[in-house]
Amino acid sequence: MDINAVTGLLAAAVVAGTPLLLAALGELLAEKSGIINLGVEGMMLVGAVTGFIFTIMTGNHWYGFLAAMIGGSLLAAIHAFITITLKGNQVVSGLALTIFGTGISGFLGKAYQGLTTADPVHAYAIPYLSDINGLGSVLFNHDPLVYISFLLAIIFWLILYRTRWGLSIRAAGENPAAADAVGISVSKVRYFCTIVGGMMAGLGGAYLSLVYAPSWQENMTAGRGWIAVALVIFALWNPLRAVVGSYLFGGVEAMTFGLQIAGIKVSSFFLQMLPYLLTIIVLVIVTIKMRQEAGAPNALGFAYDREER
Repeated sequence: MDINAVTGLLAAAVVAGTPLLLAALGELLAEKSGIINLGVEGMMLVGAVTGFIFTIMTGNHWYGFLAAMIGGSLLAAIHAFITITLKGNQVVSGLALTIFGTGISGFLGKAYQGLTTADPVHAYAIPYLSDINGLGSVLFNHDPLVYISFLLAIIFWLILYRTRWGLSIRAAGENPAAADAVGISVSKVRYFCTIVGGMMAGLGGAYLSLVYAPSWQENMTAGRGWIAVALVIFALWNPLRAVVGSYLFGGVEAMTFGLQIAGIKVSSFFLQMLPYLLTIIVLVIVTIKMRQEAGAPNALGFAYDREER
């Protein structure tokens, strides 16, 4: 295969993997604190539609990204209230959030169906780094959100594993009773992480509607929220591994378009199911691997009641 075709495919994998990475980082943070949020798909859709609407209204993409983060955080706050304050079932609440987000995004975006943004988000080549043979065009010639996602993955890793704040987050997810005993407010930590997770999911959704495919289409996330949840497991709750996983899944998506453009005769239905087939395979492999390695936080999915401590 031609080297330009390979670098083009890898660059496309980075772009396709960016919304997955943003959403996966948010879900990873929430799960590290002990909260499963299966509403990622719904939060991404709300982020996609609010980001698109505000960009159309204001003409500024950054206002759109901000609105998307706010929209995602509002849905996440609902999940946090149900699961942390009311101690409801996290799985049921997350599924309800996905259904709610799907419905409200379709309602809000009805008038914007099929519209496109007038001015797309432009790519910016990083001086010197973009001139590196091969690697430069793959990693350092993208839009600002790609670079921001790089930085966020590193920042999340540093916070979780190199700061006292991160220790509090991990303690809330591993042993909330012990965390409470040393003065950590488990509820505040979990609220914060869940809401930030919603902001990240909303930003991932806005990336789809403002950068990846600058338009609004109902249900345009097409299951990416579920892939993001699977990516957290694939990454074994490590932000840096989430980068690799996101670009792997992004590469599969980019490859499906590449095969179609190349005119290779493969069923379109098979190509569309490839990312989800990979999700199943990854979950099987990681589940087996997790028997030997540290896996999910011990208190993941369990409500904490200090009265029962």
